[in-house]
Amino acid sequence: MVKIIMHGCNGHMGQVITGLVKEDANAEIIAGIDMNDNGQNDYPVFKSLAECDVPADVVVDFSSYKAADALMDACKEKKLPLVLCTTGLTEDQLKKVQETSKEIPVLRSANMSLGVNTLMKLVQAAAKVLAEAGFDMEIVEKHHKLKCDAPSGTAIALADSLNEAMDNQYHYVYDRSQRHEQRDPKEIGISAVRGGTIVGDHDVIFAGPDEVVTLSHRAYSKGVFGKGAVEAAKFLAGKPAGMYDMQDVIAAK
Repeated sequence: MVKIIMHGCNGHMGQVITGLVKEDANAEIIAGIDMNDNGQNDYPVFKSLAECDVPADVVVDFSSYKAADALMDACKEKKLPLVLCTTGLTEDQLKKVQETSKEIPVLRSANMSLGVNTLMKLVQAAAKVLAEAGFDMEIVEKHHKLKCDAPSGTAIALADSLNEAMDNQYHYVYDRSQRHEQRDPKEIGISAVRGGTIVGDHDVIFAGPDEVVTLSHRAYSKGVFGKGAVEAAKFLAGKPAGMYDMQDVIAAK
């Protein structure tokens, strides 16, 4: 039984993960961290990890980048593995993540979904066949109207996966509105759509002469990210210090 501390337990994703873990026979949330206790959790809630005195195997974080520095410091102090799901980290914080991973195990991915991370492997295999045969590669991502950044971190991660498969020969194009020229064969186009309540759609398109192959992922709820975070927590517990990502979780299955 993996004992989890949920950092940001009363946020939307914290509550999603709380519900998921209740149905998981191999995991248990034994404490939560949040500035406000809604009184609805069946575990104790502390205002900070530093204040938490409940022994645990791993911390799962879905909170705010503003809390990331204190969280990493506390995890190092307590020697607790950290599944870091919070997005929007600054460049300095990303450097701190790398430094922290030298002392404790840290798992961080652009997307926590098991499906998306499997897709990253699939697009690499497809690129080695199709891009080599002259197919053009494009990525279209769609998210809800409240998402501020574009393109999504997942779209960039997918592009990086394609580029890695092709020995980093490609460059990225995000906007063609000012380009009056034919498409460069060595580019990966990335387009973003924002609207409604779309949780997250990603299409990787391989367009060749007279045929198109599309590999897609659709997220219908944020539960897919919570499920991935729980699997990551169970994977990371007991691991040695180092930097991990969801590809390591998938490889271990």
